[in-house]
Amino acid sequence: METTQPTAPALEVSGLIKRYGALTAVNNVSFTVQRGEVVGFLGPNGAGKSTTLRVLAGLLAADAGLVKVCGVPVASQAAQARLHLGFMPENNPLPEDLRVIEYLRLRADLKGLRGARRRERVQKVMELCDLHRTASRKIIGSLSKGFRQRVGIADALLAEPDVVVLDEPTIGLDPHQILQIRELLAGLRGKHTVLLSSHILAEVEQSCDRVIIINQGNLVAAGRPADLRQEFLPGERWELEIVGDPEPAQAVLKTLEPAATVTSAPVAEGVTVLRFHTSTGPQFGEKLLAELSRRQVSVRSLRRHEASLEDIFLAATKRGWDGLTPKA
Repeated sequence: METTQPTAPALEVSGLIKRYGALTAVNNVSFTVQRGEVVGFLGPNGAGKSTTLRVLAGLLAADAGLVKVCGVPVASQAAQARLHLGFMPENNPLPEDLRVIEYLRLRADLKGLRGARRRERVQKVMELCDLHRTASRKIIGSLSKGFRQRVGIADALLAEPDVVVLDEPTIGLDPHQILQIRELLAGLRGKHTVLLSSHILAEVEQSCDRVIIINQGNLVAAGRPADLRQEFLPGERWELEIVGDPEPAQAVLKTLEPAATVTSAPVAEGVTVLRFHTSTGPQFGEKLLAELSRRQVSVRSLRRHEASLEDIFLAATKRGWDGLTPKA
């Protein structure tokens, strides 16, 4: 039997295709996740995210392609591959009538944990997920959404898998609960490889080393947010607030950056904000302020805006809808 390969990537997906009748949910998707990485897996609703994750977990059979977990092929050695992967599905189904500790003991049994090892791991994941103080003896059906998500994450971590795959772990949570789950995910860094699907892009941006974006079943972007900014939204975006007549400032902008598209809007009496994009880098701000001062233009503020992951996501998915393929 083939076993894990210590030097193999944590996840390898090559040419993955999954169809539901005439619908191609995942279309020739390929990506790699290295060991120790925390990677965000993003896409609009219906993009194929959950289908891809269920194939990774061995819960769905692919129609074509190859998926490996720590070097073990999922299709031919599903049981062996599952030893290296913990999975929390979206809307994680939990038994309503069991206590938290009873459920985790049952799941530990199903994962082959026995005796002292079983007791140790159940206690460890309850502590890690902050279930040990008040929630361990509670009936799962009485728990808040946030604590139910914690139970799902604890289940995924029980057998100390090399790879943890979490499908929308923050779905339906309030901001306080999201912050708690973020802190929990931060605790996994360096201990597990994590593939995280989420619609809350600010959380992904703070938690993940890289992102993978799919749309309509196609991979449309993959890389570090900083690299994707340069790929999809190169240059710099600025906001300039002017007191008084904005036309002299617009003329300066056109002189320094002839290709810039400038939009203007009043923000207060006698104050106008000019928004524009440049390709000359952050040093443009110093040149602009110097020239505005020379022309005696009254500047209230100048701000440079770095594109957020949400901006990247919108640009990448638009490219997917336009039918373009991503750069290699």
